[in-house]
Amino acid sequence: MATAVNDDTRAAPAAPPSRPAAATVVADGGRVTIPEWVADLDSFRRWLDTSDVPEKAKTWFLRGEVWVDMSREQLFTHLLLKGEFYRVLGNLVKDGKLGELYPDGLLLTNRAADLSGNPDATFVSGATASAGRITETAGKEAGFVEIVGTPDMVLEVVSDSSVKKDTVILFEGYFVAGIPEYWLVDARRSGLSFTIHARGERGYVAADDEGGWQRSKVFGKSFRLTRDVSARGNPEFTLEVR
Repeated sequence: MATAVNDDTRAAPAAPPSRPAAATVVADGGRVTIPEWVADLDSFRRWLDTSDVPEKAKTWFLRGEVWVDMSREQLFTHLLLKGEFYRVLGNLVKDGKLGELYPDGLLLTNRAADLSGNPDATFVSGATASAGRITETAGKEAGFVEIVGTPDMVLEVVSDSSVKKDTVILFEGYFVAGIPEYWLVDARRSGLSFTIHARGERGYVAADDEGGWQRSKVFGKSFRLTRDVSARGNPEFTLEVR
């Protein structure tokens, strides 16, 4: 079966040899048990349609392994930070009629990369959709819940429980998937790192940084992320565009 993995060091160990049929991951947000039959990309996708998977769990299939993140998201350096990207990029996409920007909750699957999971944001341009580089998959009950193929851009915001996944595993996975840009943000504690990575011949290459401004070929704009302090003393982020 696939291996259950969680960056969070508080995760419980795999089930003992006397119970080899499943692996259980336990963290702050609860527990999830991965059945023995979840052994490849298609069985993982079938498992996500069952009632056994917690709705709020961030669950990935990455190169033959199942990754489960049950930790809670930090209010300011994760939730509100993602919201700022949704606000700015969402308006940019809508005003320019560029395509669709999906927040977290979308299931992205790419067979070439043996990858399926939930990016923090995913952009699909109209040209990409028209060319058939992605297809929408209907859910078990109603509507569409999954995109299969290669979007134009993905965003990940690093948390303590996703460091290896976001900064190592997905760097290779998204590159193999052929995704043109990988945006990576890390605002944990007092630091702030925002990098637009463009797909090169052998891997992703960081965009040139000119006074904090970075150019995105996908959007045809330059972006800068700044950090301030709100009236209540909490982190406050602004994504600028020009």
